[in-house]
Amino acid sequence: MNSGFLGTEARHQTAENFARLTSPDWAYNPFVPAADKAVKNPVWLNDPIYYNNRGDSVWEGESRITGDFAGLDDLNTAHPRVVQGFIDIYKQWITDFRVDGFRIDTAKHVDMEFWQSFAPAILDHARAEGIGHFHMFGEVYEFEPAQLAKFTTQGKLPTVLDFAFQGRVREMVAEGKPATRVSYMFEADAVYANGFATARQLPTFLGNHDMGRFAMFVKQANPDISDAELTSRIILGHAMMMFARGVPTVYYGDEQGFVSDSGDQGARESMFPSRTAEYLDNDLAGTDATHAQGNFNPDHPIYRAIAAMAAIRHAEPALRRGEQLVRHAQIDAANGGSVLVISRMAPDNSGEIVIAFNAGNDDSTVAFPVDGRAAGWVSLAGACPSAAPAAGAYQLTIPATGYLVCKSEIPRP
Repeated sequence: MNSGFLGTEARHQTAENFARLTSPDWAYNPFVPAADKAVKNPVWLNDPIYYNNRGDSVWEGESRITGDFAGLDDLNTAHPRVVQGFIDIYKQWITDFRVDGFRIDTAKHVDMEFWQSFAPAILDHARAEGIGHFHMFGEVYEFEPAQLAKFTTQGKLPTVLDFAFQGRVREMVAEGKPATRVSYMFEADAVYANGFATARQLPTFLGNHDMGRFAMFVKQANPDISDAELTSRIILGHAMMMFARGVPTVYYGDEQGFVSDSGDQGARESMFPSRTAEYLDNDLAGTDATHAQGNFNPDHPIYRAIAAMAAIRHAEPALRRGEQLVRHAQIDAANGGSVLVISRMAPDNSGEIVIAFNAGNDDSTVAFPVDGRAAGWVSLAGACPSAAPAAGAYQLTIPATGYLVCKSEIPRP
């Protein structure tokens, strides 16, 4: 069967080798009902030879790449015809609809060699079509920076969803682990394809439709938490996302205090009035509203907090494009205390913005180094001292489960 076919290893992914793959039952004999034999478009998608035909994935070993995804037929993305076919499909979407970018689902379940061909071809085509701002990122459901980064180095994808950020912020804000869990993650930014330049473009998030909402993680780790503390921790998590490096990505409904009972369907509540029993018994954060009514309240405390953060971020280039430095990270989270302080440096070297986060249940005073040129400080959020105790140093008292945003004033020469 398939005499002379050398397999799907990267070194054998040539048209000449795959021309020898002529029998589609090399893994198992696929059955296609007569009525379905010509329903797919483009027409090459109707040929079973272009599928892996291995059955459902068991999520380990080679099955992570070649298995069907929960019943969805898995294409043989090692086959040159499939690679070119998908490049052509995505190019056509760019040409016909002028799309701004792609979020690529389940990227880690596709062989790396596919992305090595696909990503550069799509980016080149978008630029050729005059879409200079075109962007795309992969969903790689992994929590270690090294696992994420290889899709930007080996895989040549511009960026990936920052699951590492989600996991570390959850640990610090929801689970009471030390701030060094977050700071050590930032130290790993160098492993991405272009270091901090790529890390700055990673879409950061706190929860999603698969894993569940950030509020759920906070409640799971703190079953007896009050509504006031739950709301403040949700806001604190969003502050870390809005002001740290990366592209903040708010999950719809989080701004209305949606909590979710679980991941997947449990985290896909409607913004409109719901009749779903699983949603109707949810206790939303920061409000007396329920899912029995529409939830589009711009006066919700979480909505107002995120809106204020967005306004600050929009006004300050340092928070969007500035280099990030970790100024202080607490290594001992005893008694729930955990403080992280970062600086975002102005792209024109005109100063810095200090952001301090306190995940503890008590106010915390910390001192740390800053740019010695600072002549004074102004508050962008919270109570920031206008003067420093000494040149090159700054001291803050960060409120419990709160944050401060402080901007330095540096005299112009």
